[in-house]
Amino acid sequence: MDALGRMDAESFKQAEKMPLVVVLDNVRSMHNVGSVFRSSDAFLVEAIYLCGFTPCPPHRDIHKTALGSTDTVTWKYVDETMNAIQLLKDEGYTIVSVEQVTNSVSLPAVQWDGQSKIAVVMGNEVDGVDQEIINESSYCIEIPQMGTKHSLNISVATGIVLYKMAEFYISSK
Repeated sequence: MDALGRMDAESFKQAEKMPLVVVLDNVRSMHNVGSVFRSSDAFLVEAIYLCGFTPCPPHRDIHKTALGSTDTVTWKYVDETMNAIQLLKDEGYTIVSVEQVTNSVSLPAVQWDGQSKIAVVMGNEVDGVDQEIINESSYCIEIPQMGTKHSLNISVATGIVLYKMAEFYISSK
């Protein structure tokens, strides 16, 4: 880790975080949850909200893909995603869902100042983000895709969106 310049868990906890929260809306796969933890660690995400039937640590299947990031990334379980959305709105977060909907914003066209609080909602592997949550979102982001499949695994989509948001955050410093 020293040769790679990586911080240890305690340094991570003390580090300034990107003002971004990931909200998992009824994600069913423990491997996806673990992968989202790992990407959230990589990009210094402030927290992850695990909602509905989304599995929570500790569990060996989450740890298998999280590789210890459940110990570094702050997380919170909220029974209903809508409750998490309201909590985050009350704390001044802009709610953005990642979903293919009418009037979605293509990821390359997204703008963020890198400093205002944002909560990115990722949906269920089959059903996506619940319509009630979409209705409460300021806007939806869509990741452009050019092949025959028009969906990405949630952990892959999360990594892509976090990378884009990290670009904004880094350029705002």
